[in-house]
Formats: sequence, structure tokens, C-alpha cells
Amino acid sequence: MKKMTLVFSAVLAVMAGAAINADQAASATANPLCAGAKRTYSIIKGYITKAAAKMPEEQYGFKPTPDVRSFGQLVGHIADANYGFCSTVAGEKPPAGGFDGANSIEKTKTSKADLEKALAASFEYCDKIHGDLTDATAAQMVKLFGNELPKLSVIEFNTHHDFEHYGNIVTYMRLKGVVPPSSEPPPTAPSGK
Repeated sequence: MKKMTLVFSAVLAVMAGAAINADQAASATANPLCAGAKRTYSIIKGYITKAAAKMPEEQYGFKPTPDVRSFGQLVGHIADANYGFCSTVAGEKPPAGGFDGANSIEKTKTSKADLEKALAASFEYCDKIHGDLTDATAAQMVKLFGNELPKLSVIEFNTHHDFEHYGNIVTYMRLKGVVPPSSEPPPTAPSGK
């Protein structure tokens, strides 16, 4: 009886996984532009989040030269920009951060814990915006930096901006002897022994 219950549970788990994958595939088929944008955004979100966690707290104040942002300021700047771009797409005031500097995470947060928390919240906010966007709504025009742009262009600009600053983060990490997440070897599969 135990064996049958285990087999039945395994079959249900596989079926549930297949249903979830089918829903994701249907969404990607219905909104291929937004699905592609979200896939790329998810990659950089993962790299930046892992980099922020991996960099030791004592290196959050590190600046390669005096005239550039510190590692922590880069993390804060990314969080600010996430809120700025994604709130533009949503057509609302950013709940934190943003472009105006009044609630700047970059200028007000310094500890690793506070910056990681702010970064995670900014990505959660953008996750919702990505999740709500369809190819039809992505074509709607919004104003960014005085220009009229489609929402998809604005959300993609955010992804490109995140990749740009991840390049800075990689350099900072390398200078401190820390391997960036995008350069880590892939996990090895269990040997089954």
C-alpha cells in the first residue's frame, strides 16, 4: 500500500508540474514579446541578487577609484532605477527609490542587510509589473525622460541598465577576489550513489 501511495504521489507531482509548464508555455505563446523580456530580466535579477548576497559586508563601501560609486551605492542605484523604470510602466509614483532622488536608496542605505532588502523589494515590484504586462499593453506609450516610448521599451531599458551596472559589479567583485555569480561553474548533477 505504501508503494502504491508513493507511485500515485509521484504521478500527481509530475502531472502538476506539466500543468504549470503548460500554463507558462501558453502565456509565452500568447505574449511572446513580454515573455522574452521577462526571461532576460530574470537572468539579470538572479545575477545581481546573488552578487549582492555574495559580496562581503566589509566590501560594500569599496570604490575602485574615489570618483565612482561604491559597491553598496551600485546596489542602491539599481534598486532606485528598478523602481523608477517599473513605476513608469505602471503609471504610478514609485513606492520607494525612483529617479527624483527624494527617497534615494543609493543615498540613504549603507548596510548590506538594508541594501539587500531594498534590492529584493525593488525586484519584487518589477516582478509584478512584468507579470501584469501583455504584448498589447506593452505597446502603450508612456513618457520617460521627456520621450514617448512603448512600455516594453521602458521595461527593457531597465533590464539593459541592470546589465550595465552588473558589469560594474563584476569588476568590483573581481578586484576583491570574489567570483561573480555569472562566472561560477554550473552545479554538478548528483552522481546517484
